Amino acid sequence: MKSNIIEDVRTACQAVAEKAIHVRINYDLIPHYASSLPVQEAVYPELDPQSHYLDRGNDTIAFIVTLDSINFGSGYFPHLHKRPDMSGYFTVASSLNDYFKKHGPISANELRSMTIEDCAKIFNQDLNNRPVNELMQLFTTALNDLGRYLLENFNGSFVNLVESASSSADRLVQLLIKMPYFKDVESYDNLKVPFYKRAQLTAADLSLAFNGTGPGHFNDLDRLTIFADNLVPHVLRVDEILFYEKTLLNRIDAGKLIPTGSHEEIEIRACAVHAVELLKEELRKAGHFVTSLGLDFLLWNRGQQPHYKRIPRHRTRTVFY
Repeated sequence: MKSNIIEDVRTACQAVAEKAIHVRINYDLIPHYASSLPVQEAVYPELDPQSHYLDRGNDTIAFIVTLDSINFGSGYFPHLHKRPDMSGYFTVASSLNDYFKKHGPISANELRSMTIEDCAKIFNQDLNNRPVNELMQLFTTALNDLGRYLLENFNGSFVNLVESASSSADRLVQLLIKMPYFKDVESYDNLKVPFYKRAQLTAADLSLAFNGTGPGHFNDLDRLTIFADNLVPHVLRVDEILFYEKTLLNRIDAGKLIPTGSHEEIEIRACAVHAVELLKEELRKAGHFVTSLGLDFLLWNRGQQPHYKRIPRHRTRTVFY
């Protein structure tokens, strides 16, 4: 297997940031912004026990890997039937958690044969809603792929998959991206740009679920980048670390979809990744040992504040976030 695949994310995102035309990093503001961040909050979060199947040993491994195989759809979430006071993500996580509590883990064989009707029932969604129907079909394909991958390579075992990573987040990413919906790579001119958002997040979620021990122990967790989606870039844009050109900004404010794989979408994600790497370097120079993962958590939490929520963020219909 190729080593240091996560470093490929950093290198490619920096290359995009240096030639981007739709999104720019405000390099001059990086030192001031870094010094203003409450670095004590840049720590690993805890998974919500009300919406995640925790403290169940190997069954928790199955839950985390299953959940992260469908941890996408933010571009569809405005149409999703959400649980009261829950976001799209927590609606999906809580629904899967309830299913696990009632039926136990979904086996690899069951995943392989799951139908769109099965998904709609688990997540309590209306297939007559066209965007939701599309999302449930994508969920179905992702779960079918996961079931086949486990059966063909790991004797149908979630545990075998995670153990094959040998406590390396980098290796786990390499294993997961063999499934199409985890292979989060875009083309930007002649450059291949990997993000591997959900593959990296799976390692982080396993670490959180098991408090960094056992199947959640990874020797290289500090090498992860941020999980490039549509919230952290939004926070950085509102805080003027990222500048969007006017046409792009107008489309976002109007609620228009930004096409997946477009230059604009790649630049948004790549510039966010590189900007956080610069913030991390600035903080470390000041004596604060922070990780990109910790900064992702800090900025993601900041994005939950009303000030950020009332400003539209970009929406893209994609299987990658």
